[in-house]
Amino acid sequence: MKIGYAMCGSFCTHKKSLEILRKLKDNGYDILPIMSEITSVSDTRFGTAKALVSAVEDICEKEAIKTIIAAEPLGPREKLDALIICPCTGNTLAKIALGITDTTVTMAAKAHLRSDRPLIIALATNDALSGNLKNLATLYSRKNVYFVPLLQDDPMAKPHSLVADFDLVPDALLAALSGKGHQLRKLFN
Repeated sequence: MKIGYAMCGSFCTHKKSLEILRKLKDNGYDILPIMSEITSVSDTRFGTAKALVSAVEDICEKEAIKTIIAAEPLGPREKLDALIICPCTGNTLAKIALGITDTTVTMAAKAHLRSDRPLIIALATNDALSGNLKNLATLYSRKNVYFVPLLQDDPMAKPHSLVADFDLVPDALLAALSGKGHQLRKLFN
């Protein structure tokens, strides 16, 4: 089974995302890595871009897609059984909801959804319960779009923030592949 695994710039969640990527690879999935432009070039307090790209490509044993042009064929010519975005930022969520394809990840999502196959979103954003709530609702009602169950990561300090329970990505993938959305089991701590 061929799975696309896209990463956006929620830098504080990259370590956990790499653990899930490794788990999926260990479970036998053929994984095509996709990285947003910002993720593939930005050094942050969480690590260097070079180290992140290297880790992703080592796990997947493939070069990551890092441009819009390289992502465009993913739907019509290079079909994936599913596409996971982990982490998916609020910015990327909004663009997907509005049909904006100006990054590698949004192009991958658009191209992939043309083939009517599952898109699994592991959201990590500080504005999910404010500015992005309408985009979350829009995508929740869209065919072939599934969400990894969400929870508030810090209700007191970040009352509008939601983050996916990344440990549930493999379960959410299996549920999406069978056409069933993973139930939103956790919303609040």
